[in-house]
Amino acid sequence: MLLEHLQDLYDYNYWARDRILNACEGLTAEQFLAGGDHPHGGLRDTLVHAFFAEWLWRRRCMGESPQAGEKMIDAGDYPDLTSLRLSWTKEEQAMQAYLQTLTEDSLAGALKYKTTRGDPYEDSLLGILTHVVFHGMQHRAEAAQMLTRLGHSPGNIDLIVYLRGE
Repeated sequence: MLLEHLQDLYDYNYWARDRILNACEGLTAEQFLAGGDHPHGGLRDTLVHAFFAEWLWRRRCMGESPQAGEKMIDAGDYPDLTSLRLSWTKEEQAMQAYLQTLTEDSLAGALKYKTTRGDPYEDSLLGILTHVVFHGMQHRAEAAQMLTRLGHSPGNIDLIVYLRGE
């Protein structure tokens, strides 16, 4: 039952991400790349931050703990919307494949990992995977606000809208 619910959350996560990315298609390159006053900057930087978090947490869940000094995802690696969309779609495929390996028992377990600074942590696997979706939701809301200010609202990205198939 938790596996089904988690899969629904991830399907929603990518549906909402796609609504944001689709709305970005109406922007000029300058608008997409511009800085901003949100915690992670403008649209591109905010979206890359959300993408990076998914990538990082999936790697941790799979037993890797990328460390500072290793090659990480950087906003500068994505000079345009197309490059970000392509990489994020590949990450989605990797995350969906990972989710298919899980069982109800594994979701009930803990995950040991290290932060990028090397600090050890242990958290609930279900909590981590749920965090990824909610973290993305926070930054999609910021991106939606930026897009709306630019006249390109992504529309309603609420979970219930997704669940209703609207």
